[in-house]
Amino acid sequence: MKKTVLSFASVLLITSCSSNDEAKQSTQNTQQQEEQRYDEALADKLNVFQPLEITDTLNPALVKLGHHLYFDNQLSRKQTMSCNTCHNLSTFGVDNQPTSKGEEGKFGDRNSPTTLNAAIHIAQFWDGRAATVEEQAGMPILNPIEMNIPNEKFLIDRLKKSSLYQQLFKEAFPNEKDPITYNNLKKAIGAFERKLITPSRFDEYLKGNKTALSIEEKKGLLTFITTGCTTCHNGAGIGGNMFQKFAVFGNYWDYTHSTKIDSGKVTITKLAGDRFVFKVPSLRNVEKTHPYFHDGSVQKLEDAVKIMAKAQLNKDLSDDEVNSIVTFLKALTSDIPDDLKKSPIAQ
Repeated sequence: MKKTVLSFASVLLITSCSSNDEAKQSTQNTQQQEEQRYDEALADKLNVFQPLEITDTLNPALVKLGHHLYFDNQLSRKQTMSCNTCHNLSTFGVDNQPTSKGEEGKFGDRNSPTTLNAAIHIAQFWDGRAATVEEQAGMPILNPIEMNIPNEKFLIDRLKKSSLYQQLFKEAFPNEKDPITYNNLKKAIGAFERKLITPSRFDEYLKGNKTALSIEEKKGLLTFITTGCTTCHNGAGIGGNMFQKFAVFGNYWDYTHSTKIDSGKVTITKLAGDRFVFKVPSLRNVEKTHPYFHDGSVQKLEDAVKIMAKAQLNKDLSDDEVNSIVTFLKALTSDIPDDLKKSPIAQ
């Protein structure tokens, strides 16, 4: 009798395990089918993007010089702040403040955008007044509200007193008799910023690795595309390659509750059509680069997504749609190597 009971229990156990395995296999099959449906739905929609690539063609000596300069407080008048102060590489190239405080304690008018991937943008600054990262690098240094250096000669005279910079500039510009110049300084900082490129799992997906994104991330990507976000957020930077009016529908400050109205690019071009026009920001690392918009007026990514859908596309997204898009956007997060985040001056 005892053997019969044990045998019966064994049969139940085997049957139960078999049922569990079948249920697990069924769930896996369902997930694979769902994932395949998203892959098929996305297949002809991904050509609006390009994978982000890291270049190895930069001059190492120039990058090394730029790395030193990026972290050096000597680039501000009172030697209290560096490029990294407002564009902190330990926090994805930003300071996470609405606007940044300069050396004299005054705040700028616009949010400090990330330096990560900035080199691939169509232009620099929210109004595009600098064409390249090299041109941009020289501007905050001489801005009285930012780093407050009075003129180029002031800084160059200071750097020429440094035996380290005498060596580093000579290595970066070996054919120049007097290599420590403001123009060369801009070239070096720009070269370093061109190293700050952050491909993510999304790029692996674009290259054909279907397992690089989760089902929920693929769902979010499809929602992102079908909502119309790729009208402006496309290319390798998923933004950063065009200018656009903010807002297309209504007034942006009605959505963002901004305390100051910024006219945008028109202040540079003086063209009426550029009123309230700003550079479209890249969405790479957007999860980490809050607060959002040109004035840092919105803290939460979910709120920024909802505002953009309404202001630019006149669409009211549900919470599920917003959360789905945010899930995809988080797949764009990718960091730079640790050695680039650290100041070489302290090493």
